[in-house]
Amino acid sequence: MGPAELIVLTFPYEAITAEAARALGALRTAGDIRVVDSLVVTRRADGAVDYTEVGEVEHLGGVVAAGGDQLPLIGPADAEEAARLLEPGSVAVLVLIEHLWARSAAEALGAVGGRIASGVRISPERIDEAVRAARARSAR
Repeated sequence: MGPAELIVLTFPYEAITAEAARALGALRTAGDIRVVDSLVVTRRADGAVDYTEVGEVEHLGGVVAAGGDQLPLIGPADAEEAARLLEPGSVAVLVLIEHLWARSAAEALGAVGGRIASGVRISPERIDEAVRAARARSAR
């Protein structure tokens, strides 16, 4: 297996909309990643938290993960941690992905005793901020 990453996608409403479901479906069909596991975490308006497998949500069945292709790796501790990110009346989808584009690199490194030891995910907001700062410096 290549490098993997757990991503928490949040939405400002209690249920995943059809539009959000379509966007999530693009994760699986793009071909650069494999969805290993996924979970929906909801913080209801009253503050109560519940979670369920994506495949158990009627309109999300098969959207994120391809049938029996998932491994049960995201658990209650992950759901509790994600719930702390949520405001009342919002929902998160936790998606554990394998970076398929990096699988061959990981295999090549493994064949010579090396490995991808770590990675750091940089949020799109941080990238945008860095780009703006670099442009401002170069405009001087």
